[in-house]
Amino acid sequence: MSYYDLRAVARLLALEPPRVRAFVKAGFVKPQKNGKELLFSFQDLVVLRTAKALRDENIPTARIKRALTKLAEELPQGRPLTSVRIAAEGGRIVVHDEEKRYQPETGQLVFDFGVSDLVRKVAPLARTAKKRADLQPMDAEQWYALGCELEVSSIDEARDAYRRAIELEPMHADAHNNLGRLLHEAKEHAAAEAHYRLALEALPQHATAWFNLGVVLEDAGKHAAAADAYEQAIKLDRQSADAHYNAARLYQKMDRPILALKHIRAYQKLNEQKQRS
Repeated sequence: MSYYDLRAVARLLALEPPRVRAFVKAGFVKPQKNGKELLFSFQDLVVLRTAKALRDENIPTARIKRALTKLAEELPQGRPLTSVRIAAEGGRIVVHDEEKRYQPETGQLVFDFGVSDLVRKVAPLARTAKKRADLQPMDAEQWYALGCELEVSSIDEARDAYRRAIELEPMHADAHNNLGRLLHEAKEHAAAEAHYRLALEALPQHATAWFNLGVVLEDAGKHAAAADAYEQAIKLDRQSADAHYNAARLYQKMDRPILALKHIRAYQKLNEQKQRS
């Protein structure tokens, strides 16, 4: 994962450094530290950009913190953020991407904006990292981290980076999982399934890979196998509301109402817990 120092964040977000520090002090983000230097992830940038927009609308700090605490939990992990949109719908904060809606944050905040402009600003930094990689040897973990970064600017280069990681470490579970996801998004279902299975061969406890395998199997019409994959994901991560929801929907299609009801109740319970937290 790539990190951005305070100066880079201030430049990318058009914020004065003291204001960035104020957002950190308010608890909107928790950057990494290298001595006294603050290091921000791309997700931190998205959250800070949201905080800036809300403060510009004169929304009280306490309300922003409540909203962003939930938002930070709901931002998609391990996937590109180029298509994410953060909006308010009916008084609830909703995070959208190309495929689904993320759980809303209850409130009366009113705003609607994308983060694609932020991605455009960050993309040159990713390209610079790629140039550095071409000039010096890197191990599998470094290629994997570069792949995560390059998803911001170039999916093709990100795929290549994940493949380089796998060449160096054939059992790199996360590289297989991320490469599978990119292939899945490109509708290369058979290739995606193969990489998800390789991820699970390397790390059978990889809950995300089990979930992703379930999705690609469902897309391929292999409903029984998909349901089994969702069940494995749930065994490894009982808090996976998405796995419960997908399993419930799939069991309904398979005319197994008892199992469908079991998972939809679990999904609803997890949502209620999130709303109370």
